[in-house]
Amino acid sequence: MDTMTTERISDTLAAFGISPENSGVFIGGMALPGTGINLHSHSPVDGLAIGSVRSCSENEFDRVVEGAISAFETWRTWPAPKRGDVVRQVGEALRLHKKDLGKLVSYEMGKSYQEGLGEVQEMIDICDFAVGLSRQLHGLTMHSERPDHRMYEQWHPLGIVGVISAFNFPVAVWSWNAMLAWVCGNVTIWKPSEKTPLCSLACQHIVTEVFSRNGVPDGVSCIVNGGREVGEMLASDHRIPLVSATGSTRMGKAVGAMVGGRLGRALLELGGNNAIIVSANADLDMALRASLFGAVGTCGQRCTSTRRLIVHESVYGAFREKLVKAYGQLRIGDPLDESNHVGPLIDQEAVALYDRALEAAGQQGGRLAVPGGRLKGRGYESGCYVRPAIVEATPEMMIVQEETFAPILYLMKYSGHVHEAIAIQNGVRQGLSSAVMTTDLREAERFLSGVGSDCGIANVNIGTSGAEIGGAFGGEKDTGGGRESGSDAWKNYMRRQTNTINFGTELPLAQGIKFDI
Repeated sequence: MDTMTTERISDTLAAFGISPENSGVFIGGMALPGTGINLHSHSPVDGLAIGSVRSCSENEFDRVVEGAISAFETWRTWPAPKRGDVVRQVGEALRLHKKDLGKLVSYEMGKSYQEGLGEVQEMIDICDFAVGLSRQLHGLTMHSERPDHRMYEQWHPLGIVGVISAFNFPVAVWSWNAMLAWVCGNVTIWKPSEKTPLCSLACQHIVTEVFSRNGVPDGVSCIVNGGREVGEMLASDHRIPLVSATGSTRMGKAVGAMVGGRLGRALLELGGNNAIIVSANADLDMALRASLFGAVGTCGQRCTSTRRLIVHESVYGAFREKLVKAYGQLRIGDPLDESNHVGPLIDQEAVALYDRALEAAGQQGGRLAVPGGRLKGRGYESGCYVRPAIVEATPEMMIVQEETFAPILYLMKYSGHVHEAIAIQNGVRQGLSSAVMTTDLREAERFLSGVGSDCGIANVNIGTSGAEIGGAFGGEKDTGGGRESGSDAWKNYMRRQTNTINFGTELPLAQGIKFDI
């Protein structure tokens, strides 16, 4: 396996104006010096340094917020369809840069090139969705109880939307928020993951080119790279009415408390501990394909990754055999080599968490059906490559209750009715994605009913991983309750206003109250 070198992506970096050293703070196309600490980006693919960004200081953060406020004053006056046309052009630019941006995502984050391309396609899709949405920001009309009165509601932009994104989807989740926020008339300040800062520079480069052609105010799109301290600046600033944060439950609780403490809004997309139920009536070949990608895609670093398989005892042995055989055929290595299925974990800290989870599983009574372990040798010099593992487990094991951001799959069995499997699935603190594999209509409908899955996403005969942008994305319980992307998620980025108009000559009061002088 050939070792990745930075020379292989030098043209990609140049296409986005990325140098070995860069500012990580932008108000539109204007780069601020970046007087905070240096953030160095090392690829988990080969461990080599790609580049660095200078992070945001407190003074620069204040300049960014003021720039965003100024831009909002103008941007919110643009007609929504005009804002939508700008977003349409962003989508067209992403189409032109799809291969380069997908390659950068793959190299900086470590996911397969196909998944990198898929992430950019998500960005394109949300642009298309937002363009149509720009002509459909509908309110309601209500009948008034008072004569000669009309009531209706309308939606107005909030102002600044702060976006805190995670490393596993270094560009797509930002776009889910930004494209909807922009067509709604808001401006955005994005704090990317400190583990994937260069992807944010590429996105800002693309957006700036489009915005400049259209005369969009610079502060509509801002970036503040940095660590936890920059996230705290976003969460605590009363000038930012909405903070959308994607990441761990621990991080989300901290952000939620800080934003809630100033009575701001928090849109939280947090951890998942997702399960697939494999019924006695499942198509096992279909269940295998769904489980395999769900468990090992992005090296198990998706919030929707499949972490638990709950299999009926009557098919447990046959399905276990299929699964173990499939794991034996996985190819692990350079994610830009499209013959490989699995790339690296994001960094060696993630590898250490993987090791500890496997150790804990063994101590708690789990049995390895597919041993894991670190991969060493030529092509694995970064120290971030591991083997996907399968642990035969029981639902009450403490480690099964947790989300481990790594390719570890817990295999469990159930007996009797699908009710038992649903109870096992729901018996964790997280509530993001879920699935049942069955050809039985009653089981499928039970799973989707009010006494079925308690997750924000519930699927039948597809896996837990991979959501289309047309549906609202998010989950319940420790997943945070937020909703992004499709359906009516746009309402999160706006404020609702109820209006009553009296077009008569009298002033009747509601509820028939009399107040005569």
